[in-house]
Amino acid sequence: MKDISINIRIIEPSEILCILPFIQKLGHYSIEETVLRERLLEMAQQNYECLGVYDSDKLIGTCGLWFQTRHYAGRSLEIDHVIIDENYRNQGLGKKLMDFVYDYARNKKCNWIELNTYVHNFLSHKFYYNQGFVAKGYHFIKELN
Repeated sequence: MKDISINIRIIEPSEILCILPFIQKLGHYSIEETVLRERLLEMAQQNYECLGVYDSDKLIGTCGLWFQTRHYAGRSLEIDHVIIDENYRNQGLGKKLMDFVYDYARNKKCNWIELNTYVHNFLSHKFYYNQGFVAKGYHFIKELN
């Protein structure tokens, strides 16, 4: 790993908009910025937390955390919008982030971690399989107009 000082911590709800550039990039800039701002601010008021991955004070990655109780799993954590800046990839930061998530989930008494990833995002599939995740089903959506 390069000479960097990595730390991972919860982003305060009042600072949630700092992840906006990452969310825009992850979504291929397909949602208007004003809509994303509204959604992030609403999420910060729900059962949601967000991790920031920092090189010193520079935000270089993010991972959303949704906590809930599932009938099939008990207390669980769903991770969302995991992204590391391209300049910091392939340095072990994804594993470091996931190790942090696992410990954090255990401390929150979670039994289970789940996630969704797009079917075309093959690099993420490989990463999550290597982390010990297994595909258990399909994620279906229906847009309501």
